[in-house]
Amino acid sequence: MEQKKFDLNSIIGFALIFGIVMWMMYNNQKSTEKEQIEKAKQEKVQKQQKAKEIATKEIAAVTADTTVSDTTKIKQLQTTLGSFAYSATLPTAKEGFTTLENDVLKVIVANKGGTISEVTLKKFEKLKKNSGELVSLIKNQNSNFNIELQTADNRVLNTKDVYFEPTLSKIGDNQVLSMKLRSGANEFLEYKYVLKAKEEYMLDFEVRSQGLSKAINSSKPANLSWDLKTYRNEKSISYENRYTESVFEYEDGKDDYTGQGAEKEENPEKVTYIAYKQHLFTTVLLTKTPLEKASIKSLDLIKDEKIDTVFTKQFKTVAPLAYTNGELDYEMNWYFGPADYKMLSDYDRNLDEIVSLGWGVFGWINKFIFVPLFGFLSSFMGLGIAIIIFTILIKLAMSPITFKSFLSQAKMKVLRPEIMELGEKFGKDPMKKQQETMKLYNKAGVNPMAGCIPALIQLPFMYASFLFFPTSVDLRQKGFLWADDLSSFDSILKLPFNIPLYGDHISLFALLASIAIFFYMKMTSGDQAMAQPQQEGMPDMAKIMKIMIYLSPIMMLIFFNNYGSGLSLYNLISNLITIGIMIVIKKYFIDSEKIHAQIQENKAKPKTESKFQKKMREMMEQAEAQKAQKK
Repeated sequence: MEQKKFDLNSIIGFALIFGIVMWMMYNNQKSTEKEQIEKAKQEKVQKQQKAKEIATKEIAAVTADTTVSDTTKIKQLQTTLGSFAYSATLPTAKEGFTTLENDVLKVIVANKGGTISEVTLKKFEKLKKNSGELVSLIKNQNSNFNIELQTADNRVLNTKDVYFEPTLSKIGDNQVLSMKLRSGANEFLEYKYVLKAKEEYMLDFEVRSQGLSKAINSSKPANLSWDLKTYRNEKSISYENRYTESVFEYEDGKDDYTGQGAEKEENPEKVTYIAYKQHLFTTVLLTKTPLEKASIKSLDLIKDEKIDTVFTKQFKTVAPLAYTNGELDYEMNWYFGPADYKMLSDYDRNLDEIVSLGWGVFGWINKFIFVPLFGFLSSFMGLGIAIIIFTILIKLAMSPITFKSFLSQAKMKVLRPEIMELGEKFGKDPMKKQQETMKLYNKAGVNPMAGCIPALIQLPFMYASFLFFPTSVDLRQKGFLWADDLSSFDSILKLPFNIPLYGDHISLFALLASIAIFFYMKMTSGDQAMAQPQQEGMPDMAKIMKIMIYLSPIMMLIFFNNYGSGLSLYNLISNLITIGIMIVIKKYFIDSEKIHAQIQENKAKPKTESKFQKKMREMMEQAEAQKAQKK
């Protein structure tokens, strides 16, 4: 009889099966625990919501009952409102609204919650010009402002659920609205709004309490929460959403933002303002007394651009308010208006940082050159013409740098035959070839880096323009030629399908700018390839330039098709002017024979090495000596 042996494969198989079963059981248990926790959370939220609804109905029922006295009402309402039951017995404890209005703003404040329920910008239309609908930053309950109070009898009172008593007055040209949540005749929590006359987008806003030391538990902070779902106001929802973000100032002048993404959160300290920026508009809450800490969240609401077309992002801020001697006392401001750099800068509250003009040199170029120059030009001419004149002035100012770049390329092109000879002569000794090439450059008085430096100088101006034009409110709904809005894309043809990265339309300015850069690359690629002979071990520049001739226009076309047409117009004019300057320089200023004669003359002159050249020569000689020693 054959004896049975242990089958190792069977043992391993059983072990794996056992492991898989245990893993499935563990995950199933974990999933069940998660479901139970989530279910418990949902039940808790539902209970709280139900209790809140019941309390609200009870308050409404008691308030509406005219058969009982105020004293009886107060006793009945104390079970839900505690000391603040007094406010529910007032005649104003019902749905009602008060309007503040000047030349540019219309602000509506609700009795319930005492907060702003609607803000309309009277000088800006939504989506497109002559649409008939004005831009509303707040409407239809897209915003929620609440202070959570801990009462002396261990209750939680949310100001958004109770009614405030409004009192509207006028002090000089200013409209003053006092909203009071009362716990007695002289005890209250007050929101005070002050709207100045004429063209003013900033409101004074004060949060203070009086005589509430017995009604509230001041040992615990009052939690302020502010939510806002930002409405879509522009033609391109993806373009608008790209520049919609939360910006805040903290720790004595520092500024930061929550950034783009599905869900972002920041937790700064000593916060002095929080801005919910909606591309070309912004809503800002400022405070003179810094918030000790804050939780600022941003949630992207656009999952599908074809479906999610109403809102762009959801912003939420939670911050504790500290008591001073048992009372709240915060001097604040609300700003509702355009995200205009100059306008925000004039408030001298560091609000200009809300407009992203770039950091370092890019920000300096925008702040000290682009903003004042374009502002001056646009003050007395049409926006399209202003962009053209603006571009011409920038390119003319950069023309000496362009000239030096082309001149350097011409010199390198003249020297190319001699460099090729050195390549053939010292082909087997790259170090020697490099040394001799450097000597040739030195004798001829040519700097091989001279062509790169001018290009590097122009790059910050190019990048600064990418930041400047998308943030310019002046371009919004201003037309030029076929473009009806220079702050958005100029669609001349709607495609019946969507091309990935490109979109479902054709922007003519972007197309023309791409054609212009194609001809510019075509004209310069030959000179650049000829100027720089191929080095051993280095990529062939001629082949790279041939690829870039076609790749650059395609990249520009894809990138700019969904951008504002003002930026595409700038790039179109910029490329055309550069081509024109290049033709003029080549025809009237660059003569290859004269350059060759000058190089030969330079070779005959005695040359002194610069410190950089001397250092390079010594390094090469040292490397050569080490190589000889190894041999």
